[in-house]
Amino acid sequence: MNYPTRHTRLLLFAALAAALMWTSCKDDGTSSPSPFELVQTNTAGVPLEWMKLFLELDRYAQGYRPGPAARALAYINLAAYESCMKGMPHYLSLQNLYAGLSLPTADKSKDYHWPTVLNAVYASMIQHFFPGQALATGQQTDLLFKILELQEAFNQEFSAKVGNTIFNRSKAYGEAVADAIWEWSKTDQFGHDAYLFPRPASYVPLVGPGLWKPTPPDFSAALFPYWGNVRTFAIQPEDKIAKSPLTFSQESTSPLYAQALEVRNTVENLTFNEQWIAEFWSDDFTGQTFSPASRWISIACQVIKNENSDLETAIYAFCTLSLALNDAAVACWYSKYIYNVERPVTYINRVIDSTWKPHWDSTPSFPAYPSGHATFGAAAAETLSQVFGYNYAMADRSHEGRDEFLSTPRSFASFYEMANENAYSRIPLGVHFQMDADEGLRLGFRIGRKVNEMPFKK
Repeated sequence: MNYPTRHTRLLLFAALAAALMWTSCKDDGTSSPSPFELVQTNTAGVPLEWMKLFLELDRYAQGYRPGPAARALAYINLAAYESCMKGMPHYLSLQNLYAGLSLPTADKSKDYHWPTVLNAVYASMIQHFFPGQALATGQQTDLLFKILELQEAFNQEFSAKVGNTIFNRSKAYGEAVADAIWEWSKTDQFGHDAYLFPRPASYVPLVGPGLWKPTPPDFSAALFPYWGNVRTFAIQPEDKIAKSPLTFSQESTSPLYAQALEVRNTVENLTFNEQWIAEFWSDDFTGQTFSPASRWISIACQVIKNENSDLETAIYAFCTLSLALNDAAVACWYSKYIYNVERPVTYINRVIDSTWKPHWDSTPSFPAYPSGHATFGAAAAETLSQVFGYNYAMADRSHEGRDEFLSTPRSFASFYEMANENAYSRIPLGVHFQMDADEGLRLGFRIGRKVNEMPFKK
């Protein structure tokens, strides 16, 4: 038998020692490279499940549509994005763009499990934004339990997978980032807790020809008249103002009269396809569906699932989309209450047909111009196209299987096609003029491009 020489034994000992040292480094979380290093090596399961739950919460949230839902999404998904900076080497933090925002930093020498970090972020932020009082009576216990149930399910899965040291470190870091962004969100005096006072008694509508006033059948007071003052993330004050609407006129030869007549005649003679489009995109009623802004989160979830996107892509997509939706809400509502354009039902009943009603005999309780649906959709289309492609074809299955309205999925060749149909849908529904849709699209596309131009990437 040939025994190892002394030199060979020394080499074997050195190799064994090196292996033991590498293993030791792995155990205490200081090795490089690390299996936890990159966010993109993980699946998008955590954000997908939390956004799915957000849509359910938003459906039943009181005072959350339309602006507060978009605002909540922005802070939640900004927190998710910022919490993963250490594991996204090609991306940049946005915190220096915002006065007063100070975030904790991850320890560069230690490992973090990014799904655990994100689970902590989403759980903390969603519990902040959806306290029991925000949810419809009868739904509170069930929905609050679902938040805790989802959080705990992920906690059990991840703690078993990565061990207590990395799990606890990751969870604590996610909670710290969430708490920092939540505290910063509270400094936005017009946005924080605004859901509690959606129709402030301090607001008195302007009076004059063609100006908005409460609409039938319930004649509700103005909804979120001060939302135009809420904090934005990408746009500047000068970006919030829409172009001037058509000149008010009741003359039958005027452009405004022609658009009112179009609304009246379209609703009176709805084709099946027009009714399908109107009901498919509505998302107007609390308790029936999620809100109009959140519809685009539903669409993003479908794309991310269809594409089997990695965690990094999902975080980036949700963040850009959510910031765009927030800024779209702020700009649109700023312009709505600058121009105070009356709704089609008011104009048509006074000038054309005193008995006419919108398709569902209901009109949102705020001024018409520009359209919120159109603004949300265009802003979303810009950000989603930038991530997933400008000719991304898909079927929107957001309400598939619902029988209270026409919910059969509709297919589109691009996000832009979706945005345009979404904007048009408000005309056969009877709640907007064509000018509302056109200007909402222009304003929303501009906002989406502003978000795409933000310094996300190195």
